[in-house]
Amino acid sequence: MPDIDFAFLADAAETIPGQKFHVLGGGVARIGGRRFPLRHPHLALIIGLQVTAPETDREHEIRFVLLDPDGGEVAGATGSLSARSQRDGRDAVLTFSIDLWNLTFPAPGDYSFRILVNGSERKRLPLLLLAPSDLGSGGDGMGTKPADD
Repeated sequence: MPDIDFAFLADAAETIPGQKFHVLGGGVARIGGRRFPLRHPHLALIIGLQVTAPETDREHEIRFVLLDPDGGEVAGATGSLSARSQRDGRDAVLTFSIDLWNLTFPAPGDYSFRILVNGSERKRLPLLLLAPSDLGSGGDGMGTKPADD
């Protein structure tokens, strides 16, 4: 089964099959806001899917789910992709990004992106939403991104 080689959140990303990918503001792990519910204008979910030679030329289902602190679904999507044969028997990493526009976070707390491949959870990405009392005087150098609200 294909596995997740890497996955992370960023402000923006451009991914072109078979080429380098470009990321702005990679490593988002925290978002702070002045009031909730908080509407965040844009995040990019970047995924590197590792596919072995026998798994090429077949469709694979990719699903992501964003869960709130209580386990409720905030957002989710399902799609499929297929790795083309390398013809040299090597494994491949397919890099792609998912643009997440205008996500609404109902309350501060610990959120989680769950990434599933062919129905099996392969990766979790935590995302902490901070309330005004947690923000302090600015960024903390740990991937905090202030949200527009």
